[in-house]
Amino acid sequence: MAVAPPLGGGVRIALFLLLGAALLPGASFYVTVAGLGGEPEYEQRFATQAQEIDKLIRAGNPDAKVQTLFGPQATKAQFESVLAAIAKESKPADSLVLMLIGHGSFDGVDYKINLPGPDLSAVELATLLDRIPAGHQLVVNMTSASGGSRAVLEKPNRAVITATKSGSEKNATIFARYWVEALRDPAADTDKNETVSALEAFVYAEQKTAQFYETQKRLATEHPILEDRVASRIALLHIGATQAAAGTPEKKALLARREELEQQIDTLKYEKAATPPEEYKKQLQILLLELAKTQAELDK
Repeated sequence: MAVAPPLGGGVRIALFLLLGAALLPGASFYVTVAGLGGEPEYEQRFATQAQEIDKLIRAGNPDAKVQTLFGPQATKAQFESVLAAIAKESKPADSLVLMLIGHGSFDGVDYKINLPGPDLSAVELATLLDRIPAGHQLVVNMTSASGGSRAVLEKPNRAVITATKSGSEKNATIFARYWVEALRDPAADTDKNETVSALEAFVYAEQKTAQFYETQKRLATEHPILEDRVASRIALLHIGATQAAAGTPEKKALLARREELEQQIDTLKYEKAATPPEEYKKQLQILLLELAKTQAELDK
């Protein structure tokens, strides 16, 4: 885990960035955007992750202002419209959390998140965020090649988490899966204060990501980065009924089943080149259907 110097600009602002916690006097804005999937398994995965984040943030921060874009609605124009509205509404005492899910690209100069229609570049995103008065900002970029966005997005009042350490890690990431799980799993609250901090969520997701590649006996193609150790003081959400319910045996079994299915889908994709097209399509459809059923049970 990369760590910035103890009192760097990003660290100082992160010290006061309470995402939805009661210690900040201002309002809390959460925006989650799930970009273009391109393939059925990714379309379903990204949309499901965005909807889960929306549900969990609302449960953990009832007073927060939450907006989520996925599927056809996650266009550049709609993304820009959401941030422009926050720019008009927010004040310096407010906080903004932006979470990005999906595929990203990096050409050696600029990062872009893949959206239906035109993509949005890191430079364009930074410009939009700079117009938002909210004095406390966090960007969690969980896309492939997300490390390529960090240098452009970071500034004294904005902390950045990325799923990859550089723009050259271009494979589809799984970090988002475990970030969502961290918001849902009471085990992520390691200090047992009934609040999941950004650092706790990051450490949970980072460890789970590493374990995934070890279990699959595959070379890791993503290395999550968090620049602030003081993220332990950033309250991401409070543990409520939804998170507590995840501790029941039934929910734990469903979460384990979902993880198993997602790993099977990842393995199938990894072996796609060696699998006959019709057989690949058949297996994928079976797994996606079972995954949707499992998710429906988790959402009850």
